[in-house]
Amino acid sequence: MAKESVKARELKRQKTVAKYASKRAELKAKGDYEGLDKLPRNASPVRLHNRCQLSGRPRGYMRKFGISRVVFRELASVGKIPGVTKSSW
Repeated sequence: MAKESVKARELKRQKTVAKYASKRAELKAKGDYEGLDKLPRNASPVRLHNRCQLSGRPRGYMRKFGISRVVFRELASVGKIPGVTKSSW
C-alpha cells in the first residue's frame, strides 16, 4: 500500500496538469518555449504516473480497470469484477 502522501502528491499533479492544459497547448502551438519553461514542472503530463485507484501501487497497473494486478486478482477471485472469472483447465 502506498503512503497517503504519495497518493496525494499524484492527485495534486493531476489537478495541476488539468489546470494548465489549455495554456500549455496554446504556448506549444505558438512555439513559445520560454513561456513553457515558466510554467510549473508538474504542469507537464509527462510527470504523471499511473497508480492503482485502491492501493496506490505504481507497478503492475492495468489500464482497462484502473487498478493493480494484485488488487485485480483479489477482486476477481471474490467475484467483484463483472465478467471476469478464474480460468481452469
